[in-house]
Amino acid sequence: MTPISPINWLRLVILGAMFGAAFMFTKLALEGVGPRLVVASRLGLGAILLLTIAYARGTGLPPIRGKGAGIVWSFALGMGIFTNALPFFLLSWSQQFVASGFAGVCMAIVPLLILPLAHFLVPGDRMNLRRFIGFMIGTCGVVVLIGPAAFAATGTEFELTARIACVAAALSYAIGAILTRLCPDVDMISLSAAALTIAAALFVPYALMVEGIPDSVPTTSLLALLYLGTLPTGTAQLLLVQVIRSAGPVFMSLLNYQVPLWSMMLGIVFLGEELPTNIYWALLLILFGLGLSQAGALRRLFTARRRA
Repeated sequence: MTPISPINWLRLVILGAMFGAAFMFTKLALEGVGPRLVVASRLGLGAILLLTIAYARGTGLPPIRGKGAGIVWSFALGMGIFTNALPFFLLSWSQQFVASGFAGVCMAIVPLLILPLAHFLVPGDRMNLRRFIGFMIGTCGVVVLIGPAAFAATGTEFELTARIACVAAALSYAIGAILTRLCPDVDMISLSAAALTIAAALFVPYALMVEGIPDSVPTTSLLALLYLGTLPTGTAQLLLVQVIRSAGPVFMSLLNYQVPLWSMMLGIVFLGEELPTNIYWALLLILFGLGLSQAGALRRLFTARRRA
């Protein structure tokens, strides 16, 4: 087994910063446009970028005819909804009422939610006692996170609903991850381009119909939209594929520990967000539960790499 190269550690850190910063940039984008247009811009720009890359590589989109084509495109539809359109919208809408750091911490829940889903849907991926205990500890962290004391009240009637929407976005990402795992073998860039294209085709008309085209967009919001569409939505997909192919999906799972830390730090430094003690306890419980549930896989990963 090839040792984990420094370039993959660098890619992992860059991905963590990209995804973590997405919550701050979403907050900035919302200052100039509505949540639906934030999602539409992100999906549209990301789809254009991945389509360009897919055709430049000569792979294009997955075949629309032939054996298994319908199944692949069905998975692309599911991924477009659950990995892109739905969680993007839930997070964009909720960040009108909660801090970006809160939304970022919720992303640490994704691998915990994958555990019970994989237990029932992925053959051979059963939840043992250690994973179950880790899941329950992480769930306690979620309760602390959503609970009334997680943040000082903002006075908005949608604050609790927004917290629940952030957790629902994490569940949507978990469902998308299961669909990605169960999808037949196909080029990942082509599949990602197909998923984003479907998501954009479904969501952009809806966003324009509901929110319309704004007369003007502040420069800060415009730059934030460009960032969201090109980096954490489009470019990050290329890095994800490179890391998974060269270092494996277990190593890639270390990303889940980074994203909430980046989102909290950037929200505090650049947006002036104040995060009370409760959220740190919630994050500690979630990450401890995540670490316990993945301990076996991570131990095997690094032991095998050292022996190689």
